[in-house]
Amino acid sequence: MRTGGPASRRPPRPPTPRRASDVALSVEATTIPDLLVVRLPVHEDNRGWFKENWQREKMLVLGLPDFQPVQNNVSFNARRGATRGIHTEPWDKFVSVSSGRVFAAWVDMREGDTFGATFSIEIDPSVAVFVPRGVGNSYQALEDGTVYSYLVNEHWRAGESYPALHLADETVALAWPIPLDQADLSEKDLANPRLGDVTPMPRRRTLITGAGGQLGRALAEAFPQAHAVTRAELDLTDTEALQAWPWHEYDVVLNAAAYTAVDLAESAEGRRDAWAANAVGPTVLARLAREHRVTLVHYSTDYVFDGTVEEHAEDEPLSPLGSYGQSKAAGDLATTTAPRHYLLRTSWVVGDGKNFVRTMADLAARGISPSVVSDQLGRLTFTEELARATRHLLTSAAAYGTYHVSNGGDVTSWADVARVVFELSGRDPSDVTPITAAEYAVGKELAPRPTHSALDLTRLRATGYEPADARESLASYVAALQRP
Repeated sequence: MRTGGPASRRPPRPPTPRRASDVALSVEATTIPDLLVVRLPVHEDNRGWFKENWQREKMLVLGLPDFQPVQNNVSFNARRGATRGIHTEPWDKFVSVSSGRVFAAWVDMREGDTFGATFSIEIDPSVAVFVPRGVGNSYQALEDGTVYSYLVNEHWRAGESYPALHLADETVALAWPIPLDQADLSEKDLANPRLGDVTPMPRRRTLITGAGGQLGRALAEAFPQAHAVTRAELDLTDTEALQAWPWHEYDVVLNAAAYTAVDLAESAEGRRDAWAANAVGPTVLARLAREHRVTLVHYSTDYVFDGTVEEHAEDEPLSPLGSYGQSKAAGDLATTTAPRHYLLRTSWVVGDGKNFVRTMADLAARGISPSVVSDQLGRLTFTEELARATRHLLTSAAAYGTYHVSNGGDVTSWADVARVVFELSGRDPSDVTPITAAEYAVGKELAPRPTHSALDLTRLRATGYEPADARESLASYVAALQRP
């Protein structure tokens, strides 16, 4: 292989094909997952040509990711045969040609079943390619004076290493139009390893915050490959710790961290803690999600509403009654500033930990007959259901935004739930005495609570998801509590 040489050794240059100006903008899948070919209309006349090289609105509609480019690089290749690669960068890129033609080839260098998969295509000004993070790219100029450019969604950082592959690797066997021994190559590219010696690029991971809570534990079980951290490992109230976290390693954050002591949030100390965890933490996460192109999933509550509407839709104006609800409402607003976000509001959460159902089951087992509020209405949400809905929204590529999530079935009162728990525990349901919220509050310092907590699940169902019936899930949950 040569790293330069006289022009007489170069193969003759083929003519440039004429570009059709009536080609419709389109996006095509390839043999490498997420590597996309974009066909660009090129409008020509006697003066030259014009094209919309990057048109975000039109291209997103056709399926191109909203990869948020931050840097534009241009590569000039003086002679036909100039060959670059195979380089694997830890960012996405959008490659196009401004002048001339190139043979472009890609090798999937990401860990997984598609490691080593290849795709190649000739690119002229009418073709562009979206290259996802972790896919190695290489280009061979087919004309003198070829210029190609690429948009990238991270700034280049000096000293960062990433996988590279030898251009002549026998395993991938790329079909170079100009034989490599007649091409212009760099000494660095000649030293790249073969595929068998390459360490695949790790895929970006899912991070679960608040893994010590009921929801966090359910999410960790539903996403076994995720990195689940407790507050001791990552405290959302510590803005310096959040800023120092290696966010470039993640593409999804499931934020289950929250301050949930509703009544204590009314105290001076509790109010500060609630706002730090429920408002400031999500605000910082949303900013980091914007900077690092992370999908942020944040979990909220029916307490952001005053409960005067019998069933709450996603677009109902926020109207929290107490400090806890106010802090969660602030977190909701902050979350929506992340371009890729799912804000999941839920109600009456039951999981692996202290909760109303577990308390009622314990009272039933100990022969205690409680008085339970009968004029607060809603639906239970089991953490397994919330985790299942989370996975559905992520894997189905549902539209970003706000969704209400709970189990399905009839709206009930807390007293109704308690009676069912007693019945499932072998106790007489009539042992539960219904009382009003006002009667229950006598002599207690309680935060205000919404009377109506039921959430409208229409938007969630429109994504193809059907929530499990709350009564059926309750029976399964109580049965699991009774097993030794």
